[in-house]
Amino acid sequence: MRYFSILLLLTVLLTNCNTPKKGNVTIIGNIKGLKKGTVYLQRIQDTILVNIDSVHIDGNSEFIFTSEIKEPEIHYLYLDKDDGAQYNDRIDFFAEPGEITITTSLLDFEKDVKINGGKNQMKFLEYKKILKRFNERNLRLIKEDFEATKQKDDEKLMQIDKEYKKLVKQKYLYTINFAVLNKKLEVAPYVTLNEVYDANIKFLDTIASSLSPKVKKSLYGKQLIKYIDDRRTKEAIRIQKADSLK
Repeated sequence: MRYFSILLLLTVLLTNCNTPKKGNVTIIGNIKGLKKGTVYLQRIQDTILVNIDSVHIDGNSEFIFTSEIKEPEIHYLYLDKDDGAQYNDRIDFFAEPGEITITTSLLDFEKDVKINGGKNQMKFLEYKKILKRFNERNLRLIKEDFEATKQKDDEKLMQIDKEYKKLVKQKYLYTINFAVLNKKLEVAPYVTLNEVYDANIKFLDTIASSLSPKVKKSLYGKQLIKYIDDRRTKEAIRIQKADSLK
């Protein structure tokens, strides 16, 4: 694997003439079928998605990026095909010190992706695989709801509503359980903030309390703890205002 990485690095440097920056993360990729285009490496900085680096593809679909990080952090791979799409053609992954390989295709940039990375990335993929099932079931319910609405089938609509609430509950319970089981990884607070941020605060507290000391001090750990504190403060203010109106 190391020989392949060195060989690919030399090939990319020679063909794309793009000298990699110094960093503790190496991202080696290949977008099968891509002849021309620009690939961007992105991350969130101060709530804004920014470009870290870019590679212009011209004939060779292989590329390499480097990134400097202090801790595991979500990065994005964005393919600019000049097709007017603002949010499509973007892959999210956990960047961790070491080597990450990403392969996908021009035909279906997001669905064909295969990523091999560190512990957080492997768990992130595991979570997204289950999340995909929840999303697919949700889409089916949306379709059924649309058809039932057209047919004015109130009984069916009530049944769909019950199934939807059950699905949401299952998703939340799965995510909470996943976060607690992976309390030693930064992926735990990340999926909590992104997928179940509006859960009952006692469940969020359970997740935050279970995090390892290292993860509590991480970027996403601190964001989760701050978010819980902010919610608790807002709730206290709301209750205080409600009491004053009685």
